[in-house]
Amino acid sequence: MSHETIYKSLFIQARVALKKELLQHLRRTRGMRRSRHHTQKTENHGRITDTVSIRERPASVEDRAVPGHWEGDLLMGSNNSQIATLVERHTRYVMLVKTNSKETETVINALIKHAHKLPRELYKSLTWDRGKEMADHKRFTLATDIKVYFCDPHNPWQRGSNETTNGLLRQYFPKGVDLSDVSQAKLKAVARRLNERPRQTLDFETPAERFAQCVASTG
Repeated sequence: MSHETIYKSLFIQARVALKKELLQHLRRTRGMRRSRHHTQKTENHGRITDTVSIRERPASVEDRAVPGHWEGDLLMGSNNSQIATLVERHTRYVMLVKTNSKETETVINALIKHAHKLPRELYKSLTWDRGKEMADHKRFTLATDIKVYFCDPHNPWQRGSNETTNGLLRQYFPKGVDLSDVSQAKLKAVARRLNERPRQTLDFETPAERFAQCVASTG
């Protein structure tokens, strides 16, 4: 006889509680019966709090008029592996960041470290989907002074440049590949290949060429 059967036999359906005289015999003297999958859920359970909507981005971000505004996401692999993918909207320049997990602390730490490698003028904002990996977005902004905007719920297409890039990345990292085995050096090599592709939307210049021009202008 399993412990679950014993508890069910003790459970009083009408009162949703155990009789007081039985509580003293339980390891945990809790009168209420709960599922083993039960969690204490609050109003904000599973949500990212204090988000700023993509609809509040300045017009200059929306029309790609100035550089320094990025879109980001996690590209998922097998065995709970992932990499962070970043695309600059003005130049379509791609950067890939290795992360050891999708926990928000790990992802935010990796993004903070990476952000400090770029000139401040070229990293002003970041637009992300509503994945829980960005739950600690306020710490990212505090550490980098980079504003974070979030897509509307269930609308990842609002970061279209990043979605397109993630599709291209599947040529190098097909679904089912364990991304934990991919080094940061490998990620840089793949990003370089994408950044050296001429783009019609850039008048057949490459993202690398356009981004270099932006870097030169900040110097």
